[in-house]
Amino acid sequence: MLALVHTQAAGDNGPVDSMIARLQDLAEETGMTARAIYAQDPATYETIFRTLGDAGASVIVTTFAEVGAPVKALAPQYPGTKWIQLYADPIEPALPNVATISYDYHLGCYLSGVFGALMSETGKIGYVGGASLPTLNADLNAMKAGALSVNPDITVLSAFAGSFQDPAKGQEIATQMYTEGADFIQTDAAATDGGIIAAANEADGRMVSAISPAQYRLGPATVATLVSLDFGQSLYNEVSRAMADGWTGGHVSTGLGTGVIDFIASPVFAEEGPEAQVDRIEEIWPEVEAIKQQIMEGTVEVPFDTTL
Repeated sequence: MLALVHTQAAGDNGPVDSMIARLQDLAEETGMTARAIYAQDPATYETIFRTLGDAGASVIVTTFAEVGAPVKALAPQYPGTKWIQLYADPIEPALPNVATISYDYHLGCYLSGVFGALMSETGKIGYVGGASLPTLNADLNAMKAGALSVNPDITVLSAFAGSFQDPAKGQEIATQMYTEGADFIQTDAAATDGGIIAAANEADGRMVSAISPAQYRLGPATVATLVSLDFGQSLYNEVSRAMADGWTGGHVSTGLGTGVIDFIASPVFAEEGPEAQVDRIEEIWPEVEAIKQQIMEGTVEVPFDTTL
């Protein structure tokens, strides 16, 4: 059995939906049974994990930092099960049957800041995160650094919605940012992103950088780019590795050039976005790509700064 225990709800047009889809792909390829379980209440985490372990699950994939303690406590009791925690800090000391996966998403946010500053006509851009967590604080700081690297006079507005599952709050915050003059917003809030995109759709001249290709169709003329974190591909990669001979646990840091983290222009926006913005993207994109290459080569260093 392959199991996914996700702590955010499906139907997000983003991370959870992509993970479930790729889990099903793996099940079809391997002939194994796949189960996706929504663990909404932290009080149920241990029970869900024990049930899967007792059922002899081959691989349990689970999501985000909040499951760290029960995974660390229970994995040694089920040594025959391989555990994969996506978006996690390393476990010290490492456990042989647990892989923790982190994502250098802040590198993509730096590029989003570069893009937003080069694209903005108002001199104001924005960032909306789901919650003020260390990794998201780093995303915001990286976006600011990228923007300032090409325009020292840029203003970066920022806010946290307090939830990764509240589109209404996302729309409220984004509407306020656009009203204050921002013409580009980077989302970093999972299902809350839907509200941010909805706010962009309400008036001309507003752009969004989202997280998932599934969001292109939520704003075909507003979702211009993605700081793509392909959780589905990450799940597929890590489960495939876990099922290969010789796998051991440990920590995997995932960055640019891995097929999981990237900054990409929307092909839908290229077809349906405002002509002036589409032309401007084509004009500046070589500069964005050059900076991306410099980050991967190490000639541009992006700090991981978690302080606000």
